[in-house]
This record gives sequence, structure tokens and C-alpha cells, in this order.
Amino acid sequence: MKTKISRRSFIKSGIGAGTAAIFSGGKKGSGMQRNRGKKVVISSANGQRATEKAMQLLDEGLDPLDAVIAGVNIIESDPEDMTVGYGGLPNEDGVVELDASVMHGPTHNGGAVASIRNIKNPSKVAKLVMERTAHALIVGRGALRFAKNHGFKEENLLTDRARKIWLKHKEQLSDQDFWYPPKSKKLESRVRSFVESHGTINCCVLDANGDLASVTTTSGFFFKIPGRVGDSPIIGAGLYVDNDVGAAGSTGLGEANILTCGSNMVVEFMRDGFSPEEACLRALKRIIAKSKLWPERLDSKGLPRFDVNFYAVNKKGEYAGTAIWKGRYYSVNDGKENKLKPSAYLFERP
Repeated sequence: MKTKISRRSFIKSGIGAGTAAIFSGGKKGSGMQRNRGKKVVISSANGQRATEKAMQLLDEGLDPLDAVIAGVNIIESDPEDMTVGYGGLPNEDGVVELDASVMHGPTHNGGAVASIRNIKNPSKVAKLVMERTAHALIVGRGALRFAKNHGFKEENLLTDRARKIWLKHKEQLSDQDFWYPPKSKKLESRVRSFVESHGTINCCVLDANGDLASVTTTSGFFFKIPGRVGDSPIIGAGLYVDNDVGAAGSTGLGEANILTCGSNMVVEFMRDGFSPEEACLRALKRIIAKSKLWPERLDSKGLPRFDVNFYAVNKKGEYAGTAIWKGRYYSVNDGKENKLKPSAYLFERP
């Protein structure tokens, strides 16, 4: 008589871990040596507080994923930051919709939520998807219900400041409708820059044991079509971690990154022996090459009208931040100092 093994029993028995060990013995997986002691936290330019907090928690012995999530929670909870979480700019209907994903190197597990409303810290919910479900991605009303079932409280994420900017945007859309702007021009230049913008924070970490993790969280394109999902909650695009190789994450135009699985590509280039900087730049070149089939995103010279940024750290503790265009920065904490550094780039603007 055959014995039935449940999914939970299979996982808990360690059979899955043993199988993973067999498959990790190939040539590519053995290229990186474990580097005990060196710690690195790298993030997007808006993540300097996140890298500081994450490093502090690594020093206290916290798991690398818990450390980076606690770091980005600072930005998610800040009403003055309009790129993620509470205070993030809304979709075109005036509703804040958030996306987030996490990936944990030691277990090669991940979780994500997309288009979740009324929950301030979607990165925490993404971690619960990873830990408490058999799924990798939950979206929309299902994600909200899941969060509430785990004790998260609904709250209005649209701050008064974000509401005013959204309203100003609606008033400037057309002179053929019934929305009139106020006399003041105080917000006009700010709104114009926001319409052309989007915001995200990614944070990757290497801890003293040589373990890796990453988190990406965002409010997405400002004034986006309701339900739009970018690359941030897509594992392989918004982030990717292989504990034998390295971790990578992205900010910028999510659609371009989704269509090339950019963060996974960065990690695969590092697996092939390229440094984090070269791996990121190669992935950006691939994105640009594929964008030539997407002419509305190119200028008259065939160069991208958009930007994509990658942040990466490998198993040896080498790291890099890169961008398509010059002028971007990234945050990094190497255990000695927490600083902003200029990103490597492909092109300079005229």
C-alpha cells in the first residue's frame, strides 16, 4: 500500500531541501564561494534610511529578509515620501494602489502582492504570502482580504498633500472638461514633474553568513490606470535572489523590465562571472535592444525616453547601482559608512 505524503509533510521533512542540494552541485552554482563576515546593504537613492536601519539589524543578528523589510518600512510609512506606501500618489481615480515583493535567499522562497489598497506596508504582506501560503502572488481584493485575515488594519493612504496633487493633475488634463484649476500656480511645476514620474524602493542585502535577500515596494506609476501592475511585485523582474550567486532589484519603467525579466538576467550574468556593475549594464543594454521594437518609447535618435535602474550585490560582497541615463544615485551601506553613490550609466543626456 502506497503512503501518501502531503505538501506540508514533504516540505517539513526536508526532502525538498535535499533535492535542492542535489541540483545546486552543478558547475554554475559552484562558481561563488561563501564569504563569511562581509555585510552589504544596497538600495535605490530614496533608501538611505532603509540601508542604515537594515545594517543596524544585521549587526544585531536579524535574518537578512527581516532586516531589509524593516528598512523599507520606514519609507513605506513616511507620508512625505510620495513614491511608496502611505503618502504615495494615487491612480487616476484618486486611489492609492501598492505593489511589493520579497525573496529570501536561504530558502529560495518569495512572495508578492499587487494592487493592494488600504494597507500601509505591503512588503510585510508579501512576506506573509511567502511564509503562510502555497502561492507566490496575491492581488487586488484577495490581497486585501488576506492582509486583514492576518491582522492588518485598513487605513486611508491618500494624504492631503497627495490628494491636492492628484486633483491638480485632473484639472490640467484637458480644457474640454468641467474640471477647473484654482488661480494659484503653486503646484503646477510639481505636478508636471510628477506626471512624468514614478517611484519605487528596492533593497538588497548580503549578511555576515553570506546569505542574501531582497525587497521591492512601490505605489507604481503616478495617476496610473486602476489595476496597473508594474515590475515591483514580479519576481524575476522587480527583484531576484539566488543564494549561490547574488541578488538584484530594479526601479524605473516597470513595463520595460517585465518584458525582459531584468533582475533575473542580472543574477544570471553574475552567475556567468560578470561583476555586479557589468551584469547590470549588460541587462540594461538588453532592455534597450528590445525597446527598439517599442518605438513610442524611443526618441528621434532611437534612444530610450525612459530610465531603468538596477541594484545588485554578489556573494563576494561586490555591489553596483546602474542606470540607462547619467545622473542617478544609489544608497549603500558597507558596514563602515552609509552613503549615496553615483550610478554607472550607459548614456549622458544632451
